[in-house]
Amino acid sequence: MEEFTPTAFTKPVENAHKAALRSIARVVQDTAEPQSEEIAREGIRRMLESGDVLCVTGAGVSTDSGIPDYRGPQGSLHRHRPMTYQEFQHDAASRRRYWARGFVGWRQMHQAEPNQAHRLLTDWQSEGLLSGLITQNVDGLHRAAGADPVIHLHGDMDSVICLRCDNREARSSLDARLQEANPGYAEAAFAAAENVNPDGDVTLDQSWVEKFHMVTCLVCGSEKLKPDVVYFGESVPAERKSAVQDLVAASSALLVVGSSMAVMSGFKIALTMHQSGRPIGVINGGPSRADAKADWRWRTRISPALQALDALLGE
Repeated sequence: MEEFTPTAFTKPVENAHKAALRSIARVVQDTAEPQSEEIAREGIRRMLESGDVLCVTGAGVSTDSGIPDYRGPQGSLHRHRPMTYQEFQHDAASRRRYWARGFVGWRQMHQAEPNQAHRLLTDWQSEGLLSGLITQNVDGLHRAAGADPVIHLHGDMDSVICLRCDNREARSSLDARLQEANPGYAEAAFAAAENVNPDGDVTLDQSWVEKFHMVTCLVCGSEKLKPDVVYFGESVPAERKSAVQDLVAASSALLVVGSSMAVMSGFKIALTMHQSGRPIGVINGGPSRADAKADWRWRTRISPALQALDALLGE
């Protein structure tokens, strides 16, 4: 991605952009030793069987569906920097670049299917083991697996909002309009693309960006259309924060699955649970920011771990 230079914008915008870059670049390091599989698995099993466990998921849940994570060994941040909200809102070239790449990437993400991890968490929710499910992912795979309700902490790729008039449009509708404006583009560009990224776009050469034609808002005609997701540098909507707070208050324990908890909106949940003395379990492929607050730390692949737990529950 070309570097955004916010010198022409106000100081608050520049400061927010720089803060977003720091959040993106945050390296999550080991802060507590992982436990043995037996100890961590047994502790998390007992926690689940006690009920009222709030589950927070991250990108690691969706890797078995073909969607890369951010900060893992093969994570997208090693080759791609997500766009900040300030870039998207204030720089037309950045928006055009996102939509050229997002037009190609969304249809690939849209074809992804839930994996065993999504299905098991749905089962645990329906069985009453989980008090609630909060995901930091924007891929919609928990919903596709039948989980209900789900709080999409960082939004959902399935809808688009106009930054000028707040009109909402289904992503499938926008995709059809983009297809009409760019016949054959998605297929040809995908053949030239390098990676599908967890924020819904692909890595695409600038020459392809220049060939792309953007459409406008159906209501006001603005080109400021944005996926209805929370970008780095953007705040989680107040009503969503309130729903999260209600779930945290109603839960007796926290299970983090597939998340490094690098972003404060997720990590704050772990901080709140820890400060009130409620147990925390972490299942993740790499270090998590929540490790130092956790009672149980299981460093492993997500789907096999949840399958092993499921086989033990109720014994």
